[in-house]
Amino acid sequence: MKAGFPNWMIKSMFEDKWLPEAASTYQTLRDAAKRSLDKRLGAKIKKSSKAEGLFKQVHKTIALLKENPRHPGLQTHEFHSLPHPYFPSEKVFEAYSQHKTPGAYRVFWCYGPDKGQVTIIAITPHP
Repeated sequence: MKAGFPNWMIKSMFEDKWLPEAASTYQTLRDAAKRSLDKRLGAKIKKSSKAEGLFKQVHKTIALLKENPRHPGLQTHEFHSLPHPYFPSEKVFEAYSQHKTPGAYRVFWCYGPDKGQVTIIAITPHP
């Protein structure tokens, strides 16, 4: 089971590939959420922390991206400031993890390198 989602909910049409920077950011967010969860459970606090909520949102974005990159909730659109890591003439996209939030997180991704794959390029807060 992945981060709170039952296996039957995880259906992927695309295999995910990760660039090192994106994988590192994802791991950092996951570790922060885990530390926060452990602390919260030890103190018997019910409300989730910001770190837990942020990781859940980013994880859900990636799950939706693997299922359907055109999912309307992702508000996916072309992003011109990052180069495609495999094919410079191909497009890079931006998907929203958060909406109407200062410093809202975005996931930058592209198709490839092979058919049926999406590559996570970066996970960053919006400036």
